[in-house]
Amino acid sequence: MKSQVYKVQAIYNTIYHFRPHRPIPTILPNPQNPSLPSLPPPNLFQLADSYLTRLRLTEPQLNSFLLISDNVLKQAQEIDDKIDRDEDVGPLAGVLVGVKDNICTSDMPSTGGSRILENYRAPHDATAVRRMKEKGAIVVGKTNSDESGMGSTIERSSFQVTSNPRDTSRVPGGSSGGSAAAVSARHCVVSLGSDTGGNLRQPASFGGVVGLKPTFGRVSRFGLMAYASSLAVVGCFSTSVADTGIILHAISGHDRYDATSSRREVPDFTPLFTSGNLVESRPLKGLRVGLIRETLDEGVDNGVKSAISGAASHLEGLGCTVTEVSLPSFSLGLPAYNILASSESSSHLSRYDGVRYGKQAVADELNVLYGNFRAKGFGPEALSPCLNELLK
Repeated sequence: MKSQVYKVQAIYNTIYHFRPHRPIPTILPNPQNPSLPSLPPPNLFQLADSYLTRLRLTEPQLNSFLLISDNVLKQAQEIDDKIDRDEDVGPLAGVLVGVKDNICTSDMPSTGGSRILENYRAPHDATAVRRMKEKGAIVVGKTNSDESGMGSTIERSSFQVTSNPRDTSRVPGGSSGGSAAAVSARHCVVSLGSDTGGNLRQPASFGGVVGLKPTFGRVSRFGLMAYASSLAVVGCFSTSVADTGIILHAISGHDRYDATSSRREVPDFTPLFTSGNLVESRPLKGLRVGLIRETLDEGVDNGVKSAISGAASHLEGLGCTVTEVSLPSFSLGLPAYNILASSESSSHLSRYDGVRYGKQAVADELNVLYGNFRAKGFGPEALSPCLNELLK
């Protein structure tokens, strides 16, 4: 029993970094006075309830979730009961996770932020979700998303607009802005999102959280409603680099349902993390960082330039050598991305024909059925001029 309880406490010390209204009791020895009596271990039910209380208080102003699970407290209690019986609870026991709405979940709807899939329930969990659940994590709910992952402000969701927890008058970024806002507001501990061309990294920056887009193939894309299959990946948000590494390790690995997933061994990232108290004054000494000249050219906001310069100075203070480099073809990246992403997304969206997914449509002629169904179900982003012709 004791070893199991210590294991759970270690999990919370590693991944929760929880800030409740009252201190969390600990069973770990007091380094200053080991003779102090131990207190009861934290109760997962109470921790989950604290998160849900905060969510209920602030969610009306933020709209980070499209759907909240009714089973969070029940699952937390089940884990508590397993701990009492000295049963294995998994390395992510009780960790509350939000899942972007374009990542499939079998026990709640997955709409991709589009009314064309309203109330659609996938027959399976995405591999990343399944792996989180198998390790003991609890899915809080589905987070808001720009429709079909197409957007950078989350104002293109068909259901609601999410606000930035740092400043509710501003956007949280997109299209994974709901997942970023949920972690930033402490509505969940970690969250899953997707990234095609910055859809995860940009909201992480806007929300002041850590967001990671893994290398393509590191995490299975099975169950992801991708914007563009050759570019989109499943990634994660958390409040620290260490937590992000733990979640990445949990969801990584080859998947027989995704032929593009890597067969390379998944390393344990935790030995790479160093406590801030043990870091030397110039821990990045010897590292060279390139500052791309074309990213600071005409058209870049002065505030952005200032932030980049500040980051470069900070890296130099940590020991890096910052060198300006030139990438003459840099300006061609965005046009190339737009062509590839638009072509692939039009192919993906063509599957929504009023027959196989969503509410079935009725018409006397097939093309009329397709047109009517898409006109009613798709929002303005999916029906933008560049895609409208491709969808005909």
